[in-house]
Amino acid sequence: MYYIGVDLGTSSVKLLLLSENGIEKTASRSYPVEFPREGWSQQNPADWMNGVCDAMDELLADVDKAQVQAISFGGQMHGLVLLDAQNEIIRPAILWNDTRTAPQTDYLNNVVGKDFLLKNCGNIAFAGFTAPKVLWVKENEPENFARIHKMLLPKDYVAFCLCGNYATDVSDASGTLYFDVEHRCWSKPMLAVLGVTEQQLPTVYESHEVVGTLTPAMAERFGLSQAVKIVAGAGDNAAAAIGNHIVNDGDCNLSVGTSGTVFVSSDKYAADTKNAIHMFCHANGKYHSMACMLSAASCNGWWAEKILGTDDFKGEESAMDITAENPVLFLPYLMGERSPLNDPDVRGMFYGMSLATTRAQMGQAVLEGVAFAFRHNIEIIRSSGITVNKAKICGGGAKSPLWLKMFANILGLPISVPQKEEGAALGAALLAAKGCDVAVYEAICQKTDGIKTVVEPDPALVEKYNKSYEKWMKLYPAIQGIR
Repeated sequence: MYYIGVDLGTSSVKLLLLSENGIEKTASRSYPVEFPREGWSQQNPADWMNGVCDAMDELLADVDKAQVQAISFGGQMHGLVLLDAQNEIIRPAILWNDTRTAPQTDYLNNVVGKDFLLKNCGNIAFAGFTAPKVLWVKENEPENFARIHKMLLPKDYVAFCLCGNYATDVSDASGTLYFDVEHRCWSKPMLAVLGVTEQQLPTVYESHEVVGTLTPAMAERFGLSQAVKIVAGAGDNAAAAIGNHIVNDGDCNLSVGTSGTVFVSSDKYAADTKNAIHMFCHANGKYHSMACMLSAASCNGWWAEKILGTDDFKGEESAMDITAENPVLFLPYLMGERSPLNDPDVRGMFYGMSLATTRAQMGQAVLEGVAFAFRHNIEIIRSSGITVNKAKICGGGAKSPLWLKMFANILGLPISVPQKEEGAALGAALLAAKGCDVAVYEAICQKTDGIKTVVEPDPALVEKYNKSYEKWMKLYPAIQGIR
């Protein structure tokens, strides 16, 4: 039997075909992002469906289509898709990385109030969340706001096109800021603030639940049975966590890409009330804490390529010595910071330089500074009572053996590198399988949970880095007021 995962990203969509034997094949298509004004980022949802259809044709070529059982999704979160009463797209979807909503975000945090938001949604407001986007449309495009019949998230628009039902899942809904994360339902007090009704929202499901089957038109388009199930799916990070098997209490995944993410699975609801850590529903029926850092591997790229003028990352790392004390410290806030500071105006810095400072020490400080920022978020998550004993790592940063050693010793955790990094597409396909047969899902999980390597912390290096981290933690408070 076959199960299809659709990973709806910002720049492209990736489809993955999964069977009881593991991953069979993948296909992807790209699509444009519109930037009509400074800070604006939006897409035409029709482009998503065109990409899905083209990639599906490639994915199903030379495949026994009668064996396809279900389709599910992982997707870019927080985007606002508006449909009118005829299910026509009202305006381009406003994306997660759109920053036009600063005034609305300030209003929610400072007028509506963070205490209100935490009580009713489990999170404070960020410009990327969906609720500020709703207020922006209400205030700036009242004629479009008046036409709203349904408000969907990006992956849920694709699911609607496939099955004809308005549905979302708890993990993706958690990022809207009008969802009660603790009780896994829409937040009526927050909807009143926004001026929308629950009838304008999709039905909420757990991530593995079936929300419908293929419409006759879609079944004919793909040559599939109308009985193919459409499974709710998850937001991209929760779907990737399913793909990386981050499902048990305290399981942690570190994503060291252009930006950085700490994802910790938790059996209990434990909202962070003091910092910019997200508490969302997990795709496994429980919860997860998530920290989002705006700059991670991009810091290393900036240092090597823009400052040093080289792309020889291995060569630069060969001169570094993590066993020696590094007097140089680096704050990786090159684009401001989201978690845990929620400070868009802070910027990066080097500290501790002297006439004896070397190029290698500065490069090493960049790598260490990023890992220190990950630790900062993990320690805040731990302070809420969540245990973190080990971690998996993915993204471009996971390709550096030296950086892996830094992470293991700075975090004081064993760091595992997965055999394959399929992320949200694999997680979506696994959710499709779970929606059909839990036993099949569990069997496939066993076959897709391969580990390439495990890096263990060295007690001596852990002690050394503990001292450096204590000094590093004093830097942001010292510069916080400098603008």
